[in-house]
Amino acid sequence: MRYGAAWLVVLTAALAAGGCTDSLVKMEVKVSPPQAAGHEVDIQAMIARAKAKVFPTLVYVKPIQEDYSAGKKRRVVLGGSGIIISADGYVVTNNHVAEKAVEIHCVLFDDTMVEATVIGTDKDTDLALLKLKVDPQRQFAFATLADSDKVEEGQFCMALGAPWGLKRSISLGVVSCAQRFLEGESEYSLWLQTDAAINPGNSGGPLVDTNGEVIGINTLGTFNGSTGFSIPSNTVRYVIAQLQAHKEVRRSWTGVRLQPLRDFDRDSFFEGERGVLVASVDPGSPAEQAGLEVGDLILTVGGEAVDGLYNENLPKIRAILGRLPTSQPTAFQLQRGGRPVAVNLTPREKGVVEGQDLDLKRWNLTVKAINEYNDPEMYYYDKEGVYVQGVQYPGNAQECGFHGNDIILKVDGKEVKSLKDVKELYDAILKDSGRKKRVPVEVLRNGMPQLLVLDYARDYDQTPQQKAETTKE
Repeated sequence: MRYGAAWLVVLTAALAAGGCTDSLVKMEVKVSPPQAAGHEVDIQAMIARAKAKVFPTLVYVKPIQEDYSAGKKRRVVLGGSGIIISADGYVVTNNHVAEKAVEIHCVLFDDTMVEATVIGTDKDTDLALLKLKVDPQRQFAFATLADSDKVEEGQFCMALGAPWGLKRSISLGVVSCAQRFLEGESEYSLWLQTDAAINPGNSGGPLVDTNGEVIGINTLGTFNGSTGFSIPSNTVRYVIAQLQAHKEVRRSWTGVRLQPLRDFDRDSFFEGERGVLVASVDPGSPAEQAGLEVGDLILTVGGEAVDGLYNENLPKIRAILGRLPTSQPTAFQLQRGGRPVAVNLTPREKGVVEGQDLDLKRWNLTVKAINEYNDPEMYYYDKEGVYVQGVQYPGNAQECGFHGNDIILKVDGKEVKSLKDVKELYDAILKDSGRKKRVPVEVLRNGMPQLLVLDYARDYDQTPQQKAETTKE
């Protein structure tokens, strides 16, 4: 849906007035878009219809998360938004709103608060599915997901959510780009870019069209809220179906990293109009076992043509690779040095994309298992390791020179390969009342080994009363 210059004047006036619907109430403006010549469109009525359709489905999401980033396990209260997508109370929100939540409450349109459970999360697309804990007989108004492939630049849209608190809000704008590629954020999907304000607390809320249908889930925004990014509804539809069926999104892993034929960011250009380049092949991966090499041009996957001319084409190709069956080989047609090459590749299941956390409370640091997808730089150094996630300040680890991202190699002279190793060594050391409260820890920092001595004699987590009692003794 496109609008002419007359609509841009109205939109500019609305945004200048603060992006609030109250500003538009005072504007008795009617315009005629080009595709409806001779027919007047009441902009305010159009906004009101969309609002009436979507507002009852909007929820304020209040999770309590376990956070390990500050060097100790703590509970953090956050705020976000969500949208009801089914009559029986399924709610879509962002993964970063729901992940590691030990408790979630949702405030509904009628201001009632209900508890919700996390059905599943998907870190790769930053989506999560919740289920409201209510009487099974209760029916909810729910939002409709549009076909995001039909969204066009210039199309009018509204970002809904509950930024800064419980009250719902609407911000107005247009779709600035219908297929935005964001480096590091576009693994399996492109983004909808909009100038409708997306502020803290909007995360998980819907981006809707003039029909009141959801074209995206709001996820990213700039600090001043002037530019926002939403996950397209077709990506949402696929992920939610996976979470409902499996409580996770099952993806295949090939170990092949891709590069477009025209890479302006790297000033790298290759001849040809078809295919996608192999930028690298992970050691020990299914791609390496199948014989793929750096510089190969992948032409088809399972008989389906793949064309990676630009960066914007890569998420679709990664999605194709991620949906390959893991139980059988898939035929790849390649071009290598100008010659056709055929290989069969059997992917394996991708598995978890983030390692588990552990709080070493007396040492005042938290550690995390290295994950090849979430921590590729550390995985390069240690395939089965543990690294320092956070260092408490002030604290024993901080006083002794520990840094975030230090890879732990040995504790008290014993090799560390997993969180289980660290937990067993930590518990044994603390139980040994006869030893000095010092432990040598060998770490790898920026590829260089270092030996640190962790002195944990001081208890930084004592209350003032406990510290006073300790001093008296």
